Amino acid sequence: MSSRIALGVLLVAATSATALAANPRYPDWPCAQAKVPEISLPAVWSGPPLDDIKDQWKDDPKVSALVTKLAARRTPLDEAEKHIREFLSGASDKVAAAKLLFAGLFGTLAAQRSSVMNGLERVMRKQRDAAEKIRTDTVALQALQSASPPDQPKIDELSNQVFWETRIFEDRRRVVKYVCEVPTAIEQRLFALGRAIQQEIE
Repeated sequence: MSSRIALGVLLVAATSATALAANPRYPDWPCAQAKVPEISLPAVWSGPPLDDIKDQWKDDPKVSALVTKLAARRTPLDEAEKHIREFLSGASDKVAAAKLLFAGLFGTLAAQRSSVMNGLERVMRKQRDAAEKIRTDTVALQALQSASPPDQPKIDELSNQVFWETRIFEDRRRVVKYVCEVPTAIEQRLFALGRAIQQEIE
């Protein structure tokens, strides 16, 4: 591929770099899904009120360990539901234990979700900077190619630089697209775990 054809490809990539989704309220949010900053408790839990629980679950080593295990997405849901049944069946006060367990899951998974969303917005800011760098370097490359006589070593060097900048940008864009699914997956897991806990105390 000649340097001029490569430049055309890079110009298209640089232009597409500007097509990053942005909600006016959340300009750094890169996902097609609407940004909902926090999980609504009523949306994932219709069991007993948790107002009196707060962070008490952290003081119970058994509950804390179980929360960690259940919150981990590597733990299959059917296995998590089994752990919930076993835990609650052995509790002297099933309702109190259920409230502690879900309060822990809600706090833990909501924090995980916030961390993922904050990370996505940090990447979006990097992408915006990267897009600007690609545009600037592409214009500089075009100027070098238009010069007479052209400085071929500089052209080759800058062409290679823009190529790698564009590749990194595109790789990062693909990762962002995948990670955009994670907040929804966390919400769905929290809802499923909450439903399993409620079924054990109904």
